Parts: sequence; structure tokens; C-alpha cells
Amino acid sequence: MSTSSPARARRGRREQPEGPRATLGQLLPFIFEHKRVLVVVAVLSILGAVATLAQPLLVGEVIARVPDGSDLGGLIWILVGFVVAASVISGYQHYLLQRTGTAVVYSSRRRLIGRILHLPISEFDARRTGDLVSRVGTDTTLLYAVLTQGLADAVGNALIFVGALIAMAVIDVVLLALIVLVIGVSVLVVVLLSGRIRTASTEQQVKVGELASAVERAVGSIRTVRASGATEREAAAVTGLASEAYGVGVRIAKVSALVVPIASVALQVSLLVVLGVGGFRVASGAIEIASLVTFIMFLFMLIAPLGSTFGAITSVSQALGALGRIQEILELPTETASDHPDAAAAPDPAAAAIAFRDVRFRYPEHVVQAREAAAKEARAVLEGAHLERAADEVAAAEDDADRDVLRGVSFDVPRGSRVALVGPSGAGKSTVLSLVERFYDPTGGEILIDGVDARRLDRDVLRARFGYVEQDAPTLAGTIADNLRLASPEATDAECERVLRAVNLGDVLERDPLGLHAPVGEAGVMLSGGERQRLAIARALLAAPPILLLDESTSSLDGVNEQRMREAIDAVAAGRTLLVIAHRLSTVVDSDLIVVLDRGRVVGQGTHSELVASTPLYRELARHQLLV
Repeated sequence: MSTSSPARARRGRREQPEGPRATLGQLLPFIFEHKRVLVVVAVLSILGAVATLAQPLLVGEVIARVPDGSDLGGLIWILVGFVVAASVISGYQHYLLQRTGTAVVYSSRRRLIGRILHLPISEFDARRTGDLVSRVGTDTTLLYAVLTQGLADAVGNALIFVGALIAMAVIDVVLLALIVLVIGVSVLVVVLLSGRIRTASTEQQVKVGELASAVERAVGSIRTVRASGATEREAAAVTGLASEAYGVGVRIAKVSALVVPIASVALQVSLLVVLGVGGFRVASGAIEIASLVTFIMFLFMLIAPLGSTFGAITSVSQALGALGRIQEILELPTETASDHPDAAAAPDPAAAAIAFRDVRFRYPEHVVQAREAAAKEARAVLEGAHLERAADEVAAAEDDADRDVLRGVSFDVPRGSRVALVGPSGAGKSTVLSLVERFYDPTGGEILIDGVDARRLDRDVLRARFGYVEQDAPTLAGTIADNLRLASPEATDAECERVLRAVNLGDVLERDPLGLHAPVGEAGVMLSGGERQRLAIARALLAAPPILLLDESTSSLDGVNEQRMREAIDAVAAGRTLLVIAHRLSTVVDSDLIVVLDRGRVVGQGTHSELVASTPLYRELARHQLLV
């Protein structure tokens, strides 16, 4: 098939952005939220380090007193006391740090969830749901390792490391110089490897996010996947992403595996140096045997913290990779309540409820890029299945991604009227409702609500005026009552039952003894498509808004229920303004005004009879639906 279309010429023109990176400075605020506990941990670390460092000195003193036949009982009991004290302090310190680590994960998740749920709608259009879920779950979990595997050992071990260095310098500077040389080389190697670990960890978290998105898509569409005979293809695609995540994990394991033996090699080389050179210095009388034993014990205390520190570097590097993805979301701007909070916004009672004035709209660049990427993936799947015509249609849709969605749209929705938007798919009808709800703001022109520019109105106040029923009629997992009370948490059971019966859902209450508290299943799977749509309309009606926005509200209903739904809407429309989108012209032929959209432009306005006479596109739509 041909590949000369403009959309295909753009394939691969945008490179995948490099994964976000975080710095240690960005990690510290998460930790310092619990500074009181960290102060206690620091004090315990000092006490534990003192108890640990005292042990080699006491052992050396015991060895020095043995030839003299001195009483060692008291000294040994003191040594035992320091050993027990160091163990108890270490255990309690680890408990505090693990508890704090759990608190850090909780606080980071709380901040991340709060930010995600307040992001602009454009971010949800540009990002995959599974990836956002992965950031809340998997990425935040890695912060726990910073405290439990990193800071838990690093703080106390740093004190022991410094104390051991000082003690070793006092015992024999020559031996210490040789040890520092060996350790310096090992530290340099670990620092170089940690950069590779951080990069690979960031890549791994991105892959895990993609995997979560793929699983979420496949599971959420499992009935369609099964019915299409695509189970094996979906399983292969998800497994492929899991394989990529596995490959990156193996790379991290390989680099980490180089870090762990470095401490062991450093210990063995240092021990050989101390035994060889130290033995020679004892023989020459430069130091005593008790001092050499004490030096060796300090050497073990020096190397053990070094190994833990190397492990901490690995944990911190992985956490910084995950933190980069967390920070990417936390640094995104949230949806503001109003762009002009100080502006006067007094409504004009004589103005139209909704008015579009030369409105133009184009999706933000990052949303366009995301849609192009999704279209590219879909096209690749279709081409792989040899569905060339469908692939060409997707390519054409990708080619349209860069164009303006609305191009100078103007119309009025008078108070108390019923206005319908009709037109072919892709005409911009749903975009109109998104702009009214201020999920997006127009890139040109203005939208007036009661005569006031919508951008001057607080978003929460503005949205409280609307009852919005989306095209997909989403149903939340939970009960019927949970869904109804989403926008009206104070509604009584009687009020809930009233709106359900108004939209012909009384039988749903009667078929389950739990009534309003009957579960609807994940995404409303226990309800039919029409029932889910009517439940969404009932939810909007329960809030009793002055304006109803209905996007394809009857698209999933059969003829009988469609008629009953129209009657229910007629009943609640009294005293309200309705802006309705429908493909079935039979549901809107009696509207006060019908606005015909085509490729982002208004091509006709009027009543059904007027449009049949004046607008070719509407006449063609009506003819296909046997209305003329």
C-alpha cells in the first residue's frame, strides 16, 4: 500500500523525550518532612557509633592486659554491655527508619494523588492512565528503599567510618595510607557505576508505566478483545512490554552486581595489606600486636559501612530515577479556579445562557503529539493485521491531528431553550461541550455564560451550573447510590429513587434486594449500556442544575427506552436550558434551535424544517435517517 500521505511522512519525526531526572536536593524535602524522627535517629546513630567504636579499643586493652595477668572481668562485662547496647540501638533505629520510610511513601502518594486529580484535562488526554497509576504505586515505593536500605545504614555507618579512620590514623598512619588508597579506587568505581544505575532505573520505571497502561487497556476492554479473537495478540503485546521492562531490570542487576563485590574485594585487599605490612611493622617493633589487632578490627568496621554505603548509593540512584517521574507530575501546573480571580463577573439576566462568539480551538501541542503517537500505534497494529483500509483511515485521522478543531464557531443558547448540535463525526460537537465546561479554553474568540466571559468565572462555580453527561456515560465502580451522589453527596434515598424512576431505571432497583446499594461492578459491567447511560443522566438530574449538557445521551438506547428518555428529559427540561448533541436527528427534531457543524464550522442554524430547506448537509443526514 502507498505510504506517501503527509501523515506517514511525519512518522518518527518526534523522538521520545529522555526520561525525567531528579536530584538529591529534590529528594530531601520528602525526607525532611519527618525531621523530628530523623533527629532521634541521628542521636541514636551517634550513640550506636560510640558503642561500636569502643569495642575494638576494649578488645585491644584486653589483649594488652593478658600478659600481665590483670583481672579482665570488669573489662569484659563492659565490652558485653557495649555490644548489647549497639545491637538494641541498631534495632530501634531501623524500626524508626522503616516507619519513616512508610510515612515518606504515604506523603509522596498523597501529594501525587492530589496533584494528578487537579491536573488540566489536557494532561489526561496526553497521558496514559496506567502510567499515572504506576507513578502513584511503583515509583513511590522506591522512595521507601532510600530510608530502609540507604539512610538507615548510611547515617550511622558514616559516623563509624569517620571514627574508624581517626582511630586507625592514631594507631598507624602508614597502614591507613595504604588502606585509603585501596578504598579510594573502589569508591571511584562505584560513583561511576551509580550514574548508569540511575539512568537505567528511570528507563525501567518508564517501561513499567507503559506495561501498566497496556494491562489497563487490555483488561478494561477484555470483552471486546475476546470477541475480536485478539486475546493472543494482546497477550503478546503486553508480554513484549514486560520483556522490555525485564531487559532493563537485568541491566540494572548487572551493574548492581558489580557494585556489591567491590566492597568484598576492597576488604580482602585491605586485609592482605594490613596482615602483610602490619606483620612486618610488628616484627620491626613499630607497633605492638595489640595495636595491630585493634587496627584490623577497625578495618572491618571501616569496610562494612563502605559496603552498606555502596548499597545505599544503588538504592538512592534507583529512587532518584523514580523521583524524577514523580517530580514531573508534581511540577505540572494544576487547573486554576479562574484566570481572572479579581474580575467582576456579574451575570446579565437578559443575556443568552451560553453564547459562542467566533470561537476557535486547537488542541495543545502535547495533546496533538500524544494523539499522533496513539494513531501511529493503532496504524501499526492494523497494518500487521493486513487491514489496509482501516490503517489508511487512521493515517488520515493522524493527518488531521494538527488542524483546528473549531474554526470561528458562533451561536446562542437562549435561556430555557433546547438547542441541539448535529453533524458528522469529527465535526467538533463534543469539543463544544468541553469548552463550555472549561476542560479547555478557546484559542480564539470567547464563550459567554450569562453574558460573562467563561474565563472570568471560577471553574467550580461555572461547572455547578451544568449537568454534564458524557458520550461514553462512565459508571464508577461501587453502588448505584455511589454513582448518583457523586455530584450530590447530600441527596436522600428518596431523591435518588425519584430520578432513577424518572429515567426509567425503576426496574434496576427492584431486581436486586439491595436496591440503591446494589453494586454496579467495575465500570458498570453489571448494567447494560443503556442502563449505564440513563444512570449518568439520572446523576446529572439529581444535582438539579439550571443547564443540562447531553452528549449523545440516547445513543445506547433502544426505541422504547429512547422515547421514555425523551419524555423524562422533557419533564426535567421545564425551566432549564438544554444543549444536546445527537446523531439521531429524531431525538432533536423538536428542538428550539438546531446548529449544524461540519469540520469545525457552523454550516447552518434553524429549526428542523428550516434546515431541511436551507442546509444540504442537514438534509442529507435527515434523508439517511428517513426524516424527509
